Amino acid sequence: MKFVDEVSIKVRAGDGGNGIVSFRREKYVARGGPDGGDGGDGGNVYIEADEELNTLVDYRYVRFYEATRGENGQGRNKTGAKGEELILKAPVGTQITDKETGEIVGDLTRPGERVLVAKGGFHGLGNTRFKSSINRAPRKATHGTPGEVRELRLELKVLADVGLLGLPNAGKSTFIRAVSSAKPKVAGYPFTTLVPNLGVVRVDAESSFVVADIPGVIEGAAEGAGLGIRFLRHLARTRILLHIVDLMPYDESDPVENFNGIMNELYKYSESKDISLKDKPVWLVFNKTDLMTEEEAEARMQDVQERLEWDGPVFKMSAIKKEGTREICNSIMDYLIEHPQIRKFEAEKTQEEFNWPEPGSMDEAEADPFEGLEPEWVEDLEDDGVEVVYVDPSQVPDDKK
Repeated sequence: MKFVDEVSIKVRAGDGGNGIVSFRREKYVARGGPDGGDGGDGGNVYIEADEELNTLVDYRYVRFYEATRGENGQGRNKTGAKGEELILKAPVGTQITDKETGEIVGDLTRPGERVLVAKGGFHGLGNTRFKSSINRAPRKATHGTPGEVRELRLELKVLADVGLLGLPNAGKSTFIRAVSSAKPKVAGYPFTTLVPNLGVVRVDAESSFVVADIPGVIEGAAEGAGLGIRFLRHLARTRILLHIVDLMPYDESDPVENFNGIMNELYKYSESKDISLKDKPVWLVFNKTDLMTEEEAEARMQDVQERLEWDGPVFKMSAIKKEGTREICNSIMDYLIEHPQIRKFEAEKTQEEFNWPEPGSMDEAEADPFEGLEPEWVEDLEDDGVEVVYVDPSQVPDDKK
């Protein structure tokens, strides 16, 4: 299956159904009155996290999604059916952004999490809603409101505790094969890994973490060299970065220059995307120590650390022989336990609500039919047997007090 981690789609919620004008027509029932029903609400559009998915390839070919509209009302006070909700599935780790405003609509970090991305239109009101004591035969109904339309960008950022950095052929995929059940492709040529791979490392029966193997980044990646920096977004959610350094590069390049080149590209990406990758802890891991004597390996490691002025954690390993990998995994697990991830609870956002009138209510109170009448008109009405109710006590005549 092709790996797709960024797509743009357009969604449209269903329109609200229209209310209708209808009057009761029944034998032996004179002037039956209004009985026009309301329309149905339009269907909403949701995006839901599905742990069975690991790519956004389904949205690569179909870019427009629309929920169904609500049905129109009918006579005899029959309300139209609501439009069906449209639920789109996306991998866990998908971030949803409004392309027009740049607003982050949602971030799917848990299986089953659901985000409302387009609100369905409100139903129209039938003429039954407009009947009153002074308008017993209303010939008025309203149309349903249109559903919300949005252009969205879906961006997948894999959920992993540890991210791997390093040049192509540094041994990142070999390390994942050595410590987990994942089997990424391993070969003796650069850029063997073309898409991110995830591996679950189980330290003991109750402890495990997830490692992300990111395709190799080389100097000039920000300008498009190699595979570019498009996959660096998958490091945004990691808690530790393991920088794997090849002690014997196949092209006989300098490990120090290779290290600095990758870190520079990482910092450039962090600044351009406003992602704090450079603030994450970086551990230095020397690989392929089996290709030289122990004394030679120690000398090379010491030289690299001195030239980098490195004062962070340092490890050595032979990933292909699984030498030193267990120590690295135990240290990672200890760090993750000592530095638990604190879930950032954002202030609970009040979803935008449509303040539609409740069934049977009006936005504005009906006008007082006696407002503005001269006193003599009020007296004539009382003489005709019409009961007049005075809302304002100051309007009550002296002879009525």
